[in-house]
Amino acid sequence: MRIGYLCRYSEEEIEFAKSAGFGSIQLLIWPGDPLDPTVTDEADILKAKEQYEAAGIEVSALGCYKNVLDPDEAEAKKNQDYFRLLFDVAEQMGVECIGTFAGRDPGLDIPENIPLFKQVWTPFAAEAEDRGLTIAFENCPMFHYFPFRGVNIAYTPRAWEPMFEAGPSPALGIEYDPSHLVCLLMDYMQVIYDWGERFHHVHAKDAEVLWRNVTKYGILEPGAVRHRTPGMGVVKWNEVISALVEVGYEGNLDIEGRHDPVYQGPREDEGLVISLQHLQQYVKPEWMH
Repeated sequence: MRIGYLCRYSEEEIEFAKSAGFGSIQLLIWPGDPLDPTVTDEADILKAKEQYEAAGIEVSALGCYKNVLDPDEAEAKKNQDYFRLLFDVAEQMGVECIGTFAGRDPGLDIPENIPLFKQVWTPFAAEAEDRGLTIAFENCPMFHYFPFRGVNIAYTPRAWEPMFEAGPSPALGIEYDPSHLVCLLMDYMQVIYDWGERFHHVHAKDAEVLWRNVTKYGILEPGAVRHRTPGMGVVKWNEVISALVEVGYEGNLDIEGRHDPVYQGPREDEGLVISLQHLQQYVKPEWMH
């Protein structure tokens, strides 16, 4: 298990990751980002692969979080077409996992989204299986207040059960992030024991409930919760990492940093290093691999 973080490609980012002691990266490739496959040729992608390898950094997953179930058919098709291109990038870089959202028609409840989920993700899952890839749905609700209808149904076990029944492919799984469970007042440990066999990737992000605001405005209002860098919130990372090992998770921990309201701006990299040092207490050192 290596510890890394989410970032976009740049030579400066690779140098920072190497100098800080990170061993992993989840490489974000949104439209318009460096390595965007619509404007980047294979030679540039292979060059980036070589740079990560030379720095001793494993690219544990790609990441792009667009709504492939958008009710606007043209927008949905654009997002689906882009996601399909990431299969090529993953193969070229030797990366097995792509992190994303399951998507959602925000005007429909979870059960009403399942037929559309099946229609879109069944062919994606089949292609992923054929190419030796996995797809990991992050458990982020993508809503924080009214109207409580985000762009990702895969934030709760209430969705995972019908999702994986509709799309039973082993290529489809979960990108576990305990911070969202904290924000939803869920048991982030029980989810590991119940669903850990479906974890294809893990985000290390912390969170805290601001009870001083909750008691005043309620849990559904802005300011009720906030994301923190690992070690600065309420998540017990020793227990999380132990449980991940126990259920057989063999992937990396990639910090979804640069969300912390304290360690932001010029202190963002400082927050990443603090989190790395915190998580390293519970992960086997690289020299033992």
